Amino acid sequence: MWYQFYICECTKKKKASQENQMICDLGVVGVQERPKRYWRNKFFKEISGLNVNKWRTKLRRIDPYSGLPRHTEDVIRSLCITWEITVTDGRGRQSTFEQSHASFSSTAVFVFWGAVSWPPFNQLTSLELHGVLRVPLDCPAPYRPGWKSVMSKIKLQGEHSELCVSDKIVKMLYVGKGVTLGFWKDQWEIAFVMVNLHNHRLVERSLPLSISPCTAAGVSALFDDVDPEYGLHGYTAYIELHNTVRVIMSGRFSQLFCRRDQISNGYLPLEVISENNRSPNTHLAGDVSLPWRTEALHGTVKDCCMINLTVWDEAKQPFWCVSAPVVMTKASRDTVSYDFDGGSLSVLYQDSEGRVEMRLKQMEYEEQYFVVNLVIYIAVAKVNKHFGRDY
Repeated sequence: MWYQFYICECTKKKKASQENQMICDLGVVGVQERPKRYWRNKFFKEISGLNVNKWRTKLRRIDPYSGLPRHTEDVIRSLCITWEITVTDGRGRQSTFEQSHASFSSTAVFVFWGAVSWPPFNQLTSLELHGVLRVPLDCPAPYRPGWKSVMSKIKLQGEHSELCVSDKIVKMLYVGKGVTLGFWKDQWEIAFVMVNLHNHRLVERSLPLSISPCTAAGVSALFDDVDPEYGLHGYTAYIELHNTVRVIMSGRFSQLFCRRDQISNGYLPLEVISENNRSPNTHLAGDVSLPWRTEALHGTVKDCCMINLTVWDEAKQPFWCVSAPVVMTKASRDTVSYDFDGGSLSVLYQDSEGRVEMRLKQMEYEEQYFVVNLVIYIAVAKVNKHFGRDY
């Protein structure tokens, strides 16, 4: 039956002759011996207009400044890719929530869930993020056939990162892998969920393996036994601070390196901006804040924003990609500066692959912030694995 549906759809698009020739070669037995749901999936892929080669070709066009595919948003919208969250409680009961909205930047996607009613947080054990591709049929989205891809799974009970920040209504908790939970301030009831998704291989990661089989992680660098400092130089970084509405700061920095004697505590430091070399000084445009919204309320959390970071290796291949919330706090150590009359502030991000440390100085009367120090620390284990070294 599904084969007949599929051939009928191909006939509409004048593509049936090639398939019919293949089936004639196989015979009736060949049609029947196809794996279970083969023709059903072929039919749904056909009516969804899923042309893998077409969107992969579009993603090969790279933005020269950000170093990432320039048409990621176009491909996601054309394929009607969305994202869902499924939470599971201690009894195994699951609740699934469709995204409320998504906003796109040149380097990442910010997805928001503002459902009215969430299960009690203290009963939840895990959260799963799925990429969803549905067939464009004329019926409500939950009833459309389609495909789901598990993008991440997070355990919710146990140790978590510190609370990011709060306002008068909500407080936020970052639980890792780009996922931030917002709670009503006076109680541990979920108000909203925010997810940051870096654009690197985002389309492939959002699709199941049956549609996009090449979703493996990054490829290791070519082996080099000539350069004694292979993997210590030639890095490029693009960093962006934003709040889903506007870009607060962005910059691209090339020819980053680290000497072998600078490696310490398991990290390889890449000095991007230093207090001794302020030629690439970067300032923050406007205040640092992050808006949030539920179906009933909305607000803005001060001194919080999103960081998008892409680090490329010498071969211009994405090496470390980050998209997550960060908080601007008062620096633990203040430094004397004759150029700035305000205090020192810091922004820190850290995960298992590295960390980012940013120090800012404030112009007291102009209420502007200038980046006076920026260092990207990459875990030596990650460098050794990628470049086949033993630093």
